[in-house]
Amino acid sequence: MKIGAIAESLKKPRLEAIKSYGEMGIQGVQMYCGKEFVDFSDAQIQEIIDTAKAANVEIVSICGDIGGHDFQIQGKNMERAKFMCSVVDTAVRLKCRIITTHIGVVPADKNDPVYPIMLEAIRYAAEYAADKGCVFAIETGPEQPETLLAFIEDVNSKGLGVNLDPANLRMVSMADPVHAVEVLGKYIVHTHAKDGKVLEPGSAAAAYGMVNPDGTPRVFAEKPTKFLEVPLGQGQVPWTEYIAALKKAGFDGFLTIERECGDNPAGDIKLAYDFLQKLI
Repeated sequence: MKIGAIAESLKKPRLEAIKSYGEMGIQGVQMYCGKEFVDFSDAQIQEIIDTAKAANVEIVSICGDIGGHDFQIQGKNMERAKFMCSVVDTAVRLKCRIITTHIGVVPADKNDPVYPIMLEAIRYAAEYAADKGCVFAIETGPEQPETLLAFIEDVNSKGLGVNLDPANLRMVSMADPVHAVEVLGKYIVHTHAKDGKVLEPGSAAAAYGMVNPDGTPRVFAEKPTKFLEVPLGQGQVPWTEYIAALKKAGFDGFLTIERECGDNPAGDIKLAYDFLQKLI
């Protein structure tokens, strides 16, 4: 396995972050791809490629996570799917093949009216990714591993995989990351290295939010899970067992450090890098 980091986690301009990661010894970078990114000129794309090459940093993946619940809304679901296709095109231009994103809460009940709406859009994006030689990877978080597995198998596309985030599983849905690897192993193409802890158990779906097919928000009887992201190694992710499970599953890709909060991003990322180095 190799160690990467999300460019935006360093809270520096993208090119500066890539250079800094090279100096740290980090081997790969993931970048967020918002609506402005898909319109980058060839010169801008080439500058990113050249900067990464000079820093000896691989462009591992890009994240097309722009928020909202559009994958669950009738009509908007396909608009979001087509946006993800443009993110796939950007990945191809950057010479990487993994595109990650949150897709929203996958209902555990397949009779939920949102389920076929999500299925239609994700299948469209995944098939487009497959045609381009890429993989569209769903980030774990709001649902239990078995629910996500069933959804992936219902989509039934070679272009669909998993971006496994053990912290999301542990601190939001209170799932065991080791068990998640055992369930989803063959679909894992990318991982986030993040840590956290549950502060108050509750509903993961309420924490992430969910809408009805017409876009109206759902009201949950349960309180949302309360959680806290913490520096790597200081939370509830069982890292030794988790890494062992990834190896057993045959995963040999990137552990991409993600730090979404904190006052010392460079220090936290270096801490995470040193921590992971000892485990892999």
